[in-house]
Amino acid sequence: MNGRVVAGRYELSALIGQGGMGQVWTAYDQRLDRRVAVKLLRPDRMAAASGAEEMRRRFVRECRVTAQVDHPGLVTVHDAGGDGDDLFLVMQYVEGVDLAEHIAGHTPYPWPWAVSVAAQMCAVLAAVHAVPIVHRDLKPRNVMVKPDGTLTVLDLGVASVIDTDTTRLTHTGTPIGSPAYMAPEQAMGGAVGPYTDLYALGVLLHELLSGDVPFAGSTALGVLHRHLYEAPEPVRRQRPEVPEPLEALVLRLLAKDPQHRPAGALEVYEHLAPLLPARGGSVTGPLDPTRPFLRPHAPWPDASTPPGSVPVPASVPGPGPGFASAPTPVPAERLDVAAAVDEVKRLLGEGGITQAVDILGRVLPAAAAEHGEHSPVVRILRKQYASTLMDDGQYRRALPELRRLVDDRMATAGPGDPQTLEFRYDTAQCLEQLGKPAAALTEYRALLPYHEGGQQPDPARAFDIRHRIGHLLLALGDHTGAQQQLRNLLWDTERVYGPYHPLPAELRRALDRQQQFRGR
Repeated sequence: MNGRVVAGRYELSALIGQGGMGQVWTAYDQRLDRRVAVKLLRPDRMAAASGAEEMRRRFVRECRVTAQVDHPGLVTVHDAGGDGDDLFLVMQYVEGVDLAEHIAGHTPYPWPWAVSVAAQMCAVLAAVHAVPIVHRDLKPRNVMVKPDGTLTVLDLGVASVIDTDTTRLTHTGTPIGSPAYMAPEQAMGGAVGPYTDLYALGVLLHELLSGDVPFAGSTALGVLHRHLYEAPEPVRRQRPEVPEPLEALVLRLLAKDPQHRPAGALEVYEHLAPLLPARGGSVTGPLDPTRPFLRPHAPWPDASTPPGSVPVPASVPGPGPGFASAPTPVPAERLDVAAAVDEVKRLLGEGGITQAVDILGRVLPAAAAEHGEHSPVVRILRKQYASTLMDDGQYRRALPELRRLVDDRMATAGPGDPQTLEFRYDTAQCLEQLGKPAAALTEYRALLPYHEGGQQPDPARAFDIRHRIGHLLLALGDHTGAQQQLRNLLWDTERVYGPYHPLPAELRRALDRQQQFRGR
């Protein structure tokens, strides 16, 4: 395959990594004459033929969303798309070694290094969770240590593209994802959120400090069972020199119940900050992760003596719209609302979602000033704005727009109105995506009676809500409640759809997996 040109532009050079789902190559960008990394994924190997096209659609959307985050701990995404049977992702070429090799070369791993690694990862996670994006597959192989000691997190967003059910067992019995770093709610097939990445960070920090992951085993199922039911060993039993506050932080990160973990990556960073090395100290060697704290923004080590750099590609960065403030209002006289709406329609037809979001964000204040906040045109624009924000993965910005739509529609049409219910459903989805499982669960439960027995029952939507409730119960650690919820849903969907419909089949797989964990 050496010499293949992807998308008529990227000439593959050397294979530097491969797995069951794809390959990673160094390559040359023929147009700009630069070295890049190209990741190739084969949708036909990861999904049934009927699902390959859906995977392509999700892949392009995920790349578009994640490529908007600008953070020094994430790599730059240059391009993405399809080439023949492959999906391709073109990324910044990153030199250094992955964290797994770094750990292997420094045993025992100095605890100040572990703190420095975790602090840098918290900075990255805080940025991507604000969007929100969940990494889903944090592990040492997905973290690069560069020659200046800074870290780069790889494969952001890839796990969610490969399969929305990241614990599905393949024909080899290996789950999609990394069992050693998988949070209990992810192992059970529950809803994931920022709290899921914090658990994986706890596993990684435990490994850095103790030399091994907290839960190992000979089979993937055995490892996942230990994540669910066993307590981790405190790291100071093996490394007494580790500070007590650091051990306590690791145990909090590894809590089975997401609600007992830290509230977010920023909180974790604040606990790590007092343990970071003081600025002005000496750097012990090349690829020292304490360097960014000891010598911030210092020049890189002498390039004439590279520290055994191993080129490894980086992955998809995450979006920055989560940090964007509300668009600056534009006076009505400066903006032709009708022309702007026509432009939005054109952009959406061509797939220009991000540009459409920006235009809608500017046109809304102008339309409100011209027609009034509660006018039909403003309601239509706000509905389109919220929908487009959700399509663009900007759930944090969509949520307040949806809440305004709910309040406005409920005041005029009542709580059981189909449009009110649709806005509330989208609100619940936003809460779920933002990593607020308890709030999402409350919203879904409030919606369910209207779809099951309201004036216009909607069995399909009711089944979907009940399915989501089951996943959220798993995320909140209520395994018994989730199992009962999913079992009742299985009975009802089999009665309506028959046993071979995809939904009952998926529910049986989920219940079988839970039973496997409980039966060990």
